[in-house]
Formats: sequence, C-alpha cells, structure tokens
Amino acid sequence: MELNLNNTAIIYNPEIEGAFEFSNRLNKKFENSKTYTLDNMPQNPDFVIVVGGDGTLLKCARKYCENDTPIFGFNMGRLGFLAQALPDETDNVVQKIKTGDFRIEKRIMLNCPTTGAVALNDMVIRGATFSRTSTLNLYINGIKLCSYLADGLIISTPTGSTAYALSAGGPIISPDIECFVIVPICPHTLNARPIVIPAYEYIKITTNEAPKDFQITADGQDAKIIKNEICVEKHKKYAKLLLLKDNTNHFYDILREKLHWGIAPNK
Repeated sequence: MELNLNNTAIIYNPEIEGAFEFSNRLNKKFENSKTYTLDNMPQNPDFVIVVGGDGTLLKCARKYCENDTPIFGFNMGRLGFLAQALPDETDNVVQKIKTGDFRIEKRIMLNCPTTGAVALNDMVIRGATFSRTSTLNLYINGIKLCSYLADGLIISTPTGSTAYALSAGGPIISPDIECFVIVPICPHTLNARPIVIPAYEYIKITTNEAPKDFQITADGQDAKIIKNEICVEKHKKYAKLLLLKDNTNHFYDILREKLHWGIAPNK
C-alpha cells in the first residue's frame, strides 16, 4: 500500500516530557515533514504522526477524519492502546511506513448533531448538576427503551469499548464490528445493564428533571452544556488508523499486552 509522505505532519503533545525532542528526531527521518504542537495543527496534511498518548491521538482523529487522513501514533503516555509504537522502535516503524508494510483500519465515530461534537472513543452524558444522580430516558429510533437513575451514560464505539465504557462494566467489542454500546454510570438499580445496538440506529436522551440541562463530553476532552435533549448517531466519516503489519498490532494481542486480558492467575 502506498502512502503520500510528501506532506507529513508530526504532531506532539508539549505537556509530555521528551515529546518535543523525539518529534524533532523523528522529523529528520522524513524528507517532507514538519513538526507541530496540538495548538497549531495544520489543516490539510496527507499523513499524520502523533507523538503523545491516546488522548493526543483522539484529538487528532477528531480533527482529521473529515479529510480521510491516515494517523499513526508513537506512545509516550500511559496505556497507549491507540498510539502503539514506542520511540525505541522508530527505525523499524519508519522503514515499514516507507515500504508500505502497513494497513489502514477504518474506525467508526460518533456524532452529536445538536452540538457538532465528534468522538472516536465515546460520548459521556451527565446531568448538569454533578452532585446528584439524574433520571435519563433512553430512546432508540424514537422508541423509549428505558429510564436510568444514574450518574450518567456512556455511548461508546468499539474503539472506546476498552476505555471508560470498560471500566463502567461494558463489554469489549472488536473494532471491525459497526455498533455502539450504551453503558450506565453507577446506576441506582440492579436491573440496569449495558446494551449493544447497531451503528445505524439513532439515539436520543431526555430527562424529566429540572433544570433540563446536560453536559456531553466527547472523548473526555470536548465538553458542552445543552438543554432539553441530546441526540447521538454514527458519524458520516471514519477515523483512519495506520497499523503496521506484524503480529503485535492485532486487536487481541493488544488486549493481552495492554490490559492483561484473558491471562490466567499464577499458581
């Protein structure tokens, strides 16, 4: 697979120690690349290399999905579930990118038509009064499904199923499945369970409580307050993640390596 490297942007998180220095070293590996911070990201690069953690990559994915720009991440954060390569793998990574030894994986995203917010991982909906639980009414395609008395709701993509939704009790979903998972946060009932729905279905959330204000947060970064109701649907665009062709970048391998999933306890 060929990739246009003539307009490569290397975007780093200046709050992460060593990210600036590594980005400059990485810049020398490509003939036509420039280095940017998260605060001055370019408009139309043909390829983006992210230096930071998953939060940095999520922000870039939201910005560049409209242009179908492929993104690759070097992890200098904590978990690094999306930004997979490490700085000491630079030479091998650059060689694979230049020789086309990679694949582009499309990931579905969420869109909130009310606010224009977009998310790769999840959208979290809470009542605007954070000191109390809220009654949240969930509608799917205009049909009321249930009412939750909870701290909030997580609407997650398969990509985000290993993030906040997982910590709240949601299932792990393979990223090649087009669906959403809805997970209540600390529900005040014993019969509230996560639900998985097809990605083509339309989600609406309302509340009976006053004031009818919500906070919706995209990928834990972009928060807005809105009134009356919140609608969430599949975004028309996909995030495009560049993944190297080797055995350590498969979704299930990452589950075992990063989350220690499915590993039996030591005897």
